[in-house]
Amino acid sequence: MRTPKIPKPTIRRLAIYYRCLTKLKDNGVDKTSSKEMADLLGIKASQVRKDLSYFGEFGKRGVGYNVDKLSFKLKEILGLKKNWNVAIVGAGNLGSAIANYAGLEKNGFKIVSAFDVDEKKVGQMIVPGVTIQKIDDIEERIKNNNIEIAILTVPVNAAQEVTDKLINCGIKGILNFTPTSIYAPEDIEVEDVDFVISLKSLTFEIASSKNDL
Repeated sequence: MRTPKIPKPTIRRLAIYYRCLTKLKDNGVDKTSSKEMADLLGIKASQVRKDLSYFGEFGKRGVGYNVDKLSFKLKEILGLKKNWNVAIVGAGNLGSAIANYAGLEKNGFKIVSAFDVDEKKVGQMIVPGVTIQKIDDIEERIKNNNIEIAILTVPVNAAQEVTDKLINCGIKGILNFTPTSIYAPEDIEVEDVDFVISLKSLTFEIASSKNDL
C-alpha cells in the first residue's frame, strides 16, 4: 500500500521519470543523472532527487543512475510488474477513444470489458475482442474478468450511481473522466481527469507570462 506521506504530484512525476528512462533505454543509454533527466523533462534536478529520495537511494554522487536498474525499480514502485485488467464504463466518444489508445496495452493496461446504458451500443465492438455490455451485467463481468481498474466516462448525473456499482463489484481504482467529484471509501483509489481544469491552468500560465494578471 502506498505510503500516505508521499504527495500525489510526486507519484505522477515518477510515471514521467519511468517514461523518460524507457526512452533512454531504447536509445541505448546506460547511465543518466538527475540533471540529464531534469533537462529532458524541463524541471529542476533537485526535484528529481527529492522525488526519488522518498523510496531510497538509487545513485551515487558523481556517478549518476544506472538506467536499467532505476527503470526496473520505478516499474516496481508504480505497480507495473503485473498486467492490469481495465473496464471502460461509458462507451461514448471519449470512452471509445481511450479504449483504442495504443499506449494502454504497451504499459500493461488491457481493456477487457466495456459497459454502456445505451441499448444501441450494446453488442458493438469497442476494441478487438471486446464488445460493449449492458451496465446491468457489470458486477458479474468485473468479478469474472478480475478487473481492478475502471475508467469512468459516463454523464455527470450518472457518475456517483455508477461509482457505487463499481465499488460494490470490488473495483480497486477509478480513473474519473467525468467533470464532477465522486465519493468512494478511503481504500478505493480515485484519480480525477478534467480537461477543462487543465485548460484553465494553461490559460493562467499564458496570462501570467503576458503580465495580464
